[in-house]
Amino acid sequence: MSTTSEDEENVVSGEEEEEEDSDVGEEEQDDESAGSENEEDEDEQVSNNHDNGNADVVNGNDEKPEKELTWKELGLNETLCKACEELKWKAPSKIQKEAIPVALQGKDVIGLAETGSGKTGAFALPILHALLENPQRYFALILTPTRELAFQISEQFEALGSSIGVKCCVVVGGMDMVSQALQLGKKPHIIIATPGRLVDHLENLKGFNLKAIKYLVMDEADRILNMDFEVELDKILKVLPKERRTFLFSATMTKKVKKLQRASLKDPVKVEVSNKYQTVEQLQQYYIFIPVKYKDVYLVHILNELAGNSFMIFCSTCNNTVKTALMLRALGLAAIPLHGQMSQNKRLAALNKFKAKNRSILISTDVASRGLDIPHVDVVLNFDIPTHSKDYIHRVGRTARAGRSGKAITFVTQYDVELYQRIEHLLGKQLPLYKCEEDEVMALQERVSEAQRTAKLELKDIEESKGAKGRFKKGDGGDDFDDSEQFTGARKRLKTGGGGGGKNNWKKAKRK
Repeated sequence: MSTTSEDEENVVSGEEEEEEDSDVGEEEQDDESAGSENEEDEDEQVSNNHDNGNADVVNGNDEKPEKELTWKELGLNETLCKACEELKWKAPSKIQKEAIPVALQGKDVIGLAETGSGKTGAFALPILHALLENPQRYFALILTPTRELAFQISEQFEALGSSIGVKCCVVVGGMDMVSQALQLGKKPHIIIATPGRLVDHLENLKGFNLKAIKYLVMDEADRILNMDFEVELDKILKVLPKERRTFLFSATMTKKVKKLQRASLKDPVKVEVSNKYQTVEQLQQYYIFIPVKYKDVYLVHILNELAGNSFMIFCSTCNNTVKTALMLRALGLAAIPLHGQMSQNKRLAALNKFKAKNRSILISTDVASRGLDIPHVDVVLNFDIPTHSKDYIHRVGRTARAGRSGKAITFVTQYDVELYQRIEHLLGKQLPLYKCEEDEVMALQERVSEAQRTAKLELKDIEESKGAKGRFKKGDGGDDFDDSEQFTGARKRLKTGGGGGGKNNWKKAKRK
């Protein structure tokens, strides 16, 4: 990739910085897998003396009374300092204070900090600083495990670099390859990609290579270094130049030396502002112990009790997200599902509706558990407990971001006790019980049962409209269901039940 002439020079005048934290949100290969990390890797904590054997450690915990640093004091270019101010980033966060000076010295960095602490800014600013000093196309490659996160990082880079002419290209699955190829042909400065689709382009797009890349970033590095992406990552690392800087960032980092060696780090500096897996102080965490039979009733009760807030509800399967969304809609609650079996456009549409506050409840699988920065999320509900305790850290990190407060409630049934104990062990503390008046909860039982029946009918209609391979048929409206508010299937069944009986049923259902 030869460097380009005039276009390059556009990059020398700019500002802005990547928005807060970026932990990743969903896997491209199997968006729903709750994380295929081995259980042994599960409860590991990143220790100061591990990782790549000889990694230096900068530990933000050992600091004495903290002095407010300015962006300029970190050594950043004047233009980027202005960009930070315009984005209303008053002062660097802990991880930014520790990571940016090290990155500016040209060292490889392993960054570990809790979710919502500004990790994206910690790698975006040094990259833009270096780009201003040495403008070049195909300058940096950012790998993320999820598509939604890739779009979020791109938005932040573009916001930061709007005045300096930074060009970004997002390369993810589920989108048109031809338009992505055209974008890559324009030689962007920053490529943000999920591993699978990037490999497709490397193998199929004539003349496209990554030989000029100066920076490689793995966001949600523990997931990227996971076995799910092993083949793709090996192919990508083979075609990258050996002389490059590599940054690994995540809230939960693997300490397995083998995995870290795959990233080809050179004398990395480990920057950690927390020496164990933890959540931010502003997050209030609770658990609620309930019989599995009444899970839905308790969910509706909590949504009513905390009405007026914005919710993210995490379920374990695609089917559960759809079923729960339908049930809540039948009760008149503005819920929208997000899961890996939806088309990419539908997923982005669902996310945008929630971000724009058109819907107050987003029901998702672990597709949305990493990295997504939606400032207005007030409450996270773990409706289904995560199989891997590290996923809990990422889920609850969707609220209480960048200094705001938030609440997380985990539903524990008689079958989840062991999984829940693992989470408490990982956090190193016991969570308080969320108190509910049982009488008030059970008063909702009849209405919830009716809504469950409606949801079952609707779900049956959707199942019937799927193709032989479990995918929605073209033009049958199945895929449109994912974010439509219509209950056509259930209404049709009730209306066409045959003769006057069907009409009576429909009237009864309407009255209820």
